Amino acid sequence: MNPMMKQETNYGALSTLTTVFFFWGFIAAGNSVFIPFCKSYFNLDQFQSQLIDFAFYGAYYVGALFLFVFGTSKGKDFVGEWGYKRSIVIGLLISALGAMAMIFSVYFNHFVGMLIGLFIVALGFSLQQTAANPFMIILGDEKTGSSRINLGGAVNSLGTTIGPLIISLALFGTTASISDEMIASLSLSKVILLYAFVGLLFVGIAMLFGFSKKVPEGKIVTETTNQEPPQKAVSSLLIMTGILVFCFAPVFYSYKENLAWNEEKKEMFRMWGWLSGLAGVIVVILVSYLKAKKEEGWGAMKYPQLTLGMLAIFVYVGVEVAIGSNLGELLKEEAFGGYEKSEIAPFISMFWGSLMIGRWTGAVSALNLSEKAKNILRFIVPLLAFAIVLSFSKITGYQIKDLYWYILCVLVQIFAYHISKEKPSRTLIIFGFLGMLSMVVGLVTSGMIGIYAFLSGGLFCSIMWPSIFSLSLAGLGKYQTQGSALLIMMILGGAIIPPLQGKLADVIGIHQSFIVPVICFLYIAFFGFFAKDVLKKQGISF
Repeated sequence: MNPMMKQETNYGALSTLTTVFFFWGFIAAGNSVFIPFCKSYFNLDQFQSQLIDFAFYGAYYVGALFLFVFGTSKGKDFVGEWGYKRSIVIGLLISALGAMAMIFSVYFNHFVGMLIGLFIVALGFSLQQTAANPFMIILGDEKTGSSRINLGGAVNSLGTTIGPLIISLALFGTTASISDEMIASLSLSKVILLYAFVGLLFVGIAMLFGFSKKVPEGKIVTETTNQEPPQKAVSSLLIMTGILVFCFAPVFYSYKENLAWNEEKKEMFRMWGWLSGLAGVIVVILVSYLKAKKEEGWGAMKYPQLTLGMLAIFVYVGVEVAIGSNLGELLKEEAFGGYEKSEIAPFISMFWGSLMIGRWTGAVSALNLSEKAKNILRFIVPLLAFAIVLSFSKITGYQIKDLYWYILCVLVQIFAYHISKEKPSRTLIIFGFLGMLSMVVGLVTSGMIGIYAFLSGGLFCSIMWPSIFSLSLAGLGKYQTQGSALLIMMILGGAIIPPLQGKLADVIGIHQSFIVPVICFLYIAFFGFFAKDVLKKQGISF
């Protein structure tokens, strides 16, 4: 095992690196404000406005794929050669260019240009995350790597929670419910100033990070001559990309104006397009897993924990975004309260806040404290985070009385984390099972019990990312940055699974469509069992 992975935790570098995690959440969550603005200002339909999320999450796949394929063709591990520190700085500067492109697009009233700008911002994020997650792992003992990623996730969730509030306040002068009239009357100069500030922020963080002497270069691999060329992995990923293009082309074509198709035919094409795209991803990864066990030429994908970990990340991001994206529509149903659009915000905030609650719990382990102090904080911190989420909603003028008893779900999460003993495989098994159970409870009930059940999906999603990442990269050694790029690629799940659930909701109903998260959580629990056994055979114990 690489000696760097056995060092004491570098808290100076860790504190600097967590600032990058904050701004990922801050910018990504800002899309929730940006989408309704674009829909109103550019006169878009619902599908067109959702292209913002599609461009954002799709960029992660494209960026990581390009990095992997181009690096393979040149025989270089670019992230390893540059070093994690330099890679993050480059990623931040790319995101700054994206912010600049968005400024020009707003000024010239060009929606496609805005999509391109947002795509470039997320391309930078893709490079940053490819470097930052394994960087978190090598800043201390590999076995506690998931705790440090949890700390980054906790700070990221803080950005996710306050990002929309700050952006709403900056653009509209209020954090309360934003009306269509407010969006229509918004001055474009405010939007331009916002993204000018964001661009300068990216440059400022890049300078802070680049010139910080606390942060090591983080160079793990400087050449790939001693690595197995992953030509078959590249071919597999290019086949996957071709399948996705082939499947999604009819979906986008069905929205063409003056198309002589009836609505039934259009919906059929859209449903089968999303289903085929999902099936293509799953089949390609599973075939790659089976072949890589018997053949050479797969690079990092020869490690089964990585290959099936790719599918776990795909499913995890997909289920997290799918619940959050479809929850608002569910709450409009009479069986779930029949809430008006203006009354839904506290519940959506609590779902995303649930991710913060869970991640703050996991982040305690990364602190330099005695075990007794950590145990006390693991009980206090999630309750404090719950109070903060409620306070945000209260300050913004919403009623929060319906959410008071959600504290019982938080207590379940605290207990679940206690019995997981901070072991990544056990965490995935327990939290995957609880996530699946909560979705089943939501499917067979209604009212506040059903709402709490679906909201708690956020609690059980909260610390899955670091657990999946740690297990997937364990034992990869010189293939670690290559493996990280493959995992970041699978953020693609956020672009495929949520729209699929939305399309399924049109067919069987929004309530019944939550069968999709049940299946996702089931696979994540399975991966926890699988990874534990595979790593044990490789002589690695967590």
